[in-house]
Amino acid sequence: MVMDSAWLVPVSLAFGAVVGAAIVIVVVAAHSRSVRVARLVEVSLPDGIDAVLDALESAGVVVDPSGNVLKASQGALQLGLISAQQHLVHPEIEALVAEARREGEPQAGELTLARLPGSEATFVLGVRAAPLGSRYVLVLAEDRSEGRRLDDMRRDFVANISHELKTPIGAVGLLAEALEAASADPEQVRHFAKSLTREAGRLGRLTQDIIELSRLQATDALESSEPVDVRHVVDAAVDRNRVVADARGISLVVRGGRHASVHGDEQMLVTAVDNLVANAINYSPDGSRVGIGATVDDSGTVEVAVTDQGYGIPDDELDRVFERFYRVDPARSRRTGGTGLGLAIVKHVVQNHGGDVRVWSQVGNGSTFTIRLPEAHTAPDTRSVPIPVTTRQDTEAR
Repeated sequence: MVMDSAWLVPVSLAFGAVVGAAIVIVVVAAHSRSVRVARLVEVSLPDGIDAVLDALESAGVVVDPSGNVLKASQGALQLGLISAQQHLVHPEIEALVAEARREGEPQAGELTLARLPGSEATFVLGVRAAPLGSRYVLVLAEDRSEGRRLDDMRRDFVANISHELKTPIGAVGLLAEALEAASADPEQVRHFAKSLTREAGRLGRLTQDIIELSRLQATDALESSEPVDVRHVVDAAVDRNRVVADARGISLVVRGGRHASVHGDEQMLVTAVDNLVANAINYSPDGSRVGIGATVDDSGTVEVAVTDQGYGIPDDELDRVFERFYRVDPARSRRTGGTGLGLAIVKHVVQNHGGDVRVWSQVGNGSTFTIRLPEAHTAPDTRSVPIPVTTRQDTEAR
């Protein structure tokens, strides 16, 4: 028994040494393997790929065989293409990557994707996936949402123009035929000639508005900018509409505070205010009043508000009044010669000047359209005659 115990100690020590050595060997082998894998990954990425992705303005991503994102450009992060777990967020892009890996050739597609998981808001990406070496796939993505939106707008615009031009052009043709047929009847000739003049004027206004809107939608619409006195703008817009207002007994009441100026193009701003005043007159009953006010708030924002006593706009249509060719009351717009482009022109003019336009309306009580522009901190030319507080029509009415 004593001899057995004597042998037990060295046997135990030997066994422990063998187990310890085995553990050390396993740990060292695992470490060596991880180092080799890390070196393999590092070497497999082509030289300069990091610098290229860092300099890339659009989205760029390198994906390994397990779907892990090894490198992503700032554009990819901004578009939300990478998850917190460093994987591609959208299955559609993953499918394009898998196809490129399987075929061994670049694959491209235009994908409509949700901006956030479960969101109804979408954006359009032009995606190209190409093998990068034998293990990786490079994904390049370009946001085409704005281009697609502009293409849709152009198609809608052309379709709307075609529709809107059919009516006056067709009317001019029919009236010309009727005028020829009634050449022996002076009364009929006068009647058809009057209608022909009205349709020709409508066609001319529509053409002019289309040209103006196309110019405003150009990227360089605001070619020059200088301080513009808002009082001069309001004065010019009111003068353009005074004859029409007088004919219908509508008072144009102008109220303005101190002189204020904004940076921009005076003629474009006059066009915007002119459209608002003309719109207010068209939708106001005879003998009513249209108010035009110019104020500056404490934040340095210049506001030009045009208020009418017309029919008002239903709440569910307020968001659409600035759409091209949209009319709250199509029948009335056609009777008054409206083109459906006036408020769209106002919107684009104001946006080109760094401002916005808002509308308040209540059915039966009228509407108020307000142009808001940043004030220019440059003293305007005050040598011209300021706008009177009230117009002649308002004085006579009282």
